[in-house]
Amino acid sequence: MAYRQHFSSWLTLSPGSKISGGKVLSSHTRNTTNRLAAYLRLAAVTVGRTNTALGAFYRRLAARIGKAKAVTATARKIAVLFYNAMRFGMNYADPGADHYERQYRERVLKQLHRRAAEFGFCLQPAPAEGVS
Repeated sequence: MAYRQHFSSWLTLSPGSKISGGKVLSSHTRNTTNRLAAYLRLAAVTVGRTNTALGAFYRRLAARIGKAKAVTATARKIAVLFYNAMRFGMNYADPGADHYERQYRERVLKQLHRRAAEFGFCLQPAPAEGVS
């Protein structure tokens, strides 16, 4: 396991894994008094209101799984970026919300094409409107 995963687990920003007899009893994140985790969650809420790739990530997750889980997921992503910056001296250059949305759209289209091919179909783009 990579050290960045250990770091996010230490911050209690990763899912729990209470398993007994092969049955998942609980997978929610643990409670913590870690101040850094609290600050990262606060940063995640704040970044959710910005026009950045992290903000787009937060908003997409918040719409799908709820704000509380989106805060934790975004805080974990910020923690990994922080770890990489401290450990490897990585500079973070935000690609912007448009870049993130474009990547998300391409990923969804690729999944749709693959699913259609599994069922023996071929997807074609719709003709442009207003073209005679």
